[in-house]
Amino acid sequence: MNVLEINVLVLAYLGDSIYENYVRKYLINKGIGNVNDLQTDAITYVSAKSQAKYLQDMIDKEMLSEDELAVVKRARNYKTTSHPKNCDIVTYKYATGLEALIGYLDLKDNKERIDEIMNFILV
Repeated sequence: MNVLEINVLVLAYLGDSIYENYVRKYLINKGIGNVNDLQTDAITYVSAKSQAKYLQDMIDKEMLSEDELAVVKRARNYKTTSHPKNCDIVTYKYATGLEALIGYLDLKDNKERIDEIMNFILV
């Protein structure tokens, strides 16, 4: 299977679950023991606006390889008509780009790189 041929929305679907799992583990390891507090704190990381900001920070710092940028751009440029009501389409597409990148790296079995990206975001 060529990972680059997989629909970017499928990559984002996978990446979203992995990203959220990292965030949840991070918050639990911080010692947050109340589910409502966990949910409130998680929103600061998993919202489209936050994800778009983290991705833009990585792009600005030139942290992404050429292949990683290609995946992000494919996801960002994917033609879609739907997006959440709480953000604009550009923000949504950047967030999708980050999720697709995480999904891509997971299917490439590059957990070390996912760890690097998530450490950048969560620290």
